[in-house]
Amino acid sequence: MAGIPVLMARGLGIAEAWENALVELHRSGCDVKTQYDKPDDPPSKDATMVMTVEQPLAEPMIHRDFPGGFEELEEYVMEVCDGIKDHCIRDPNDPSDTRWEYTYHQRLFGYNAPTCDPMDQIENICRQLAKTPYTRRAQAVTWKVWEDSTCYDPACLQSVWCRILFEDERPLLNMNVRFRSNDAYKAAFMNIFALVRLQQRIAVRVSELSGMAVELGRYCHMADSFHIYGSNLAEFRARFLGAIERRTFEQRTMRYEDVRDMMESARPAILEKAKRMGRS
Repeated sequence: MAGIPVLMARGLGIAEAWENALVELHRSGCDVKTQYDKPDDPPSKDATMVMTVEQPLAEPMIHRDFPGGFEELEEYVMEVCDGIKDHCIRDPNDPSDTRWEYTYHQRLFGYNAPTCDPMDQIENICRQLAKTPYTRRAQAVTWKVWEDSTCYDPACLQSVWCRILFEDERPLLNMNVRFRSNDAYKAAFMNIFALVRLQQRIAVRVSELSGMAVELGRYCHMADSFHIYGSNLAEFRARFLGAIERRTFEQRTMRYEDVRDMMESARPAILEKAKRMGRS
């Protein structure tokens, strides 16, 4: 194939799909420089990736080799789903404000444009699906052309699209997400885990609105640039690929149910930490 490789990976659950996508990227991705490389950094491994998680809640959900800890994972879920860091977004009218350009929660639940009030796009998705489960219009976007084309740190997640399919009379919520850029090794697992939690919340809300018992269908994660930075390749090969050689899949993963209580018990401390962030 000429140009950027288009790769596919799948797995029953999140941990398996993410691992398979990283292995395929390392095996078949192209070598390309990035805008963030230092002079001596090797090129990154890069590809367009289409990753399918067949049963998003299937255990084991958690991969032991994702770069982060359980508290950081719960914090990220709360950031995306609950908006605990929306106050960290900079004031666009204040050139001296150096806080964040965006949060995904703010773009999804409170998208604002110059000519309209903030829009809760996730609630709109839920209401559309409750009315017409097969609609093709149940989507949320993050990109702001008037800001993100020139800002320092534009949003990586671009869209969330949902549709309900009935299988054996069971309504299954299928979700697609698209990233323009996705750090496959350092960020993608946490992205997927949090967005599957968002998928759960959408299913619950559609159930409330429609009276249907909506379950989760497959989750599809698409990235235009799915990459491992060259500066991280040595660590990735030693840590991630090395673990595949030394340990079984069961040893490389763990059940979310086994750590759920520990993660949720950290929520009060995470909220207090978030409150202290981003105050200008």
